[in-house]
Amino acid sequence: MFNDIGPLELVTLIVLAVLIFGPEKLPKVIQDVTRTIRKIRDFSEGAKQDIRQELGPEFKDFEFEDLNPKTFIRKQLDNDDLGLKEIRNGFDLKKEMAEVTDAVHGRDTDPSPSPAAPGGRVDMTKKPEKPAVDDRPPFDMDAT
Repeated sequence: MFNDIGPLELVTLIVLAVLIFGPEKLPKVIQDVTRTIRKIRDFSEGAKQDIRQELGPEFKDFEFEDLNPKTFIRKQLDNDDLGLKEIRNGFDLKKEMAEVTDAVHGRDTDPSPSPAAPGGRVDMTKKPEKPAVDDRPPFDMDAT
């Protein structure tokens, strides 16, 4: 819950709590806050149990964490039925990024098969084309 609070921030919060509530009232305030948090957790767990009972036995393995979009997508991508693990394992992001970077900078990596070959790569390197002497650049009437 508070994973991103650093030690300096924690000390600042403690000093502010002591200044606001005073050293005499601070233990009672801490007890009240912990009691309230405990009641909220109990209420939340009770509500989850009620929803599970109302959904019936078909949803006995239903987890509320699955409603989080990130968790839902992660579970779907880990599902073996779709065959996405093989695609993900066959995809090397560092290699692909290095190839794209080399193509952008015009560097030639390893010799690759022609694009027409099955399983070949498309050559993305920029190769300057030399225009013929009589060729004029294209003229766009709408652009001028």
